[in-house]
Amino acid sequence: MTNINQDSGLSAPVYGPVTPSVSGLSVRIIAGSLSLVALLFLLNNYLNFGRDWPGVPQLFWASSEGDSQVSYLGMYQFFFYLAGILGVISYTLMTKSRSLRQDAAIWTTLSRYIIRACFWAVLLIGFTDMLISMLRIEGGLEAVVGESLSTNLASPQFRGIYVHFPLALIAFGISAVTSSLGFIWLSLLVVVAEFLIVICRFVFSYEQAFMGDLVRFWYAALFLFASAYTLIDEGHVRVDVLYGHLKDNAKAWCNITGIALLGLPLCWMILLLGMWTKGSSINSPLFSFEISQSVYGMYVKYLMAVFLVVFAVSMIIQFASYLLTNVANLHGEPDDGTQPQKAEEFPAPTDETI
Repeated sequence: MTNINQDSGLSAPVYGPVTPSVSGLSVRIIAGSLSLVALLFLLNNYLNFGRDWPGVPQLFWASSEGDSQVSYLGMYQFFFYLAGILGVISYTLMTKSRSLRQDAAIWTTLSRYIIRACFWAVLLIGFTDMLISMLRIEGGLEAVVGESLSTNLASPQFRGIYVHFPLALIAFGISAVTSSLGFIWLSLLVVVAEFLIVICRFVFSYEQAFMGDLVRFWYAALFLFASAYTLIDEGHVRVDVLYGHLKDNAKAWCNITGIALLGLPLCWMILLLGMWTKGSSINSPLFSFEISQSVYGMYVKYLMAVFLVVFAVSMIIQFASYLLTNVANLHGEPDDGTQPQKAEEFPAPTDETI
């Protein structure tokens, strides 16, 4: 039986448990595989260019040339992908009673965690790197940390490995235990940082390169990190010439088609073109710890290339969740309350606020 909500125009079965179907299980496997393969791609990218592993494409070349060591390493990387997909299949088959919306909630939670962790990372790294740069310019860094460490902090690689990376790990730990400070605060920080530049420039006639670097660092994070969160809350701008007049099933098919033909290909194009070789547009600045031309600016330019990775991966995971939700709508699966509520730090606009 179905219960039709006259206010929203939605119909969904509300009596009895959700019966797992072959198509439902298949979609759960596809969505889980999409998310895990994206994460494993990042792991293999690090092994390829950070640890000089051969990579999966080189596996067959190495085998034909008889290089057993390279062949073994490439085989390990291949099995990472295979184990991940088999793990998703096994989990799905062992949890047939789970609904599509329950799986969608898992991937939405993961996407939200990644973005929240990256917010804390840019917050901690931004403040710390700005402080180091300011002390270097004003000649106070050596008095604070000593001559040896002051010299080392002038090296982009040292600052990245021993300052930025530990702060990023701390950020992921913080985001695992708290979500009290919302991502929307980054908007306020950008405004405050820009306001301080104006005050220092026109009131105190003081301006340094690190001040503009901090604004660009946070501003880039704001736009690229917020995309997946906005998708969670249905906040992206829609041109509703046709979509708004479609029936629910037609809307679901429209969303699924957009995910398959537009959303996922775009995200994978960013990852593949930016990380296929060590000289690609994302890997090159990342592995060389690229900095801006201003020697006394912030040493975070290479991290801004990583923002594209965060955008692509978080969107792939959220697209997986969105796919599950729309297929659930097609199946008439009831909303059992497992889908996470919209993030409190991103309240959806209401008639009163508009």
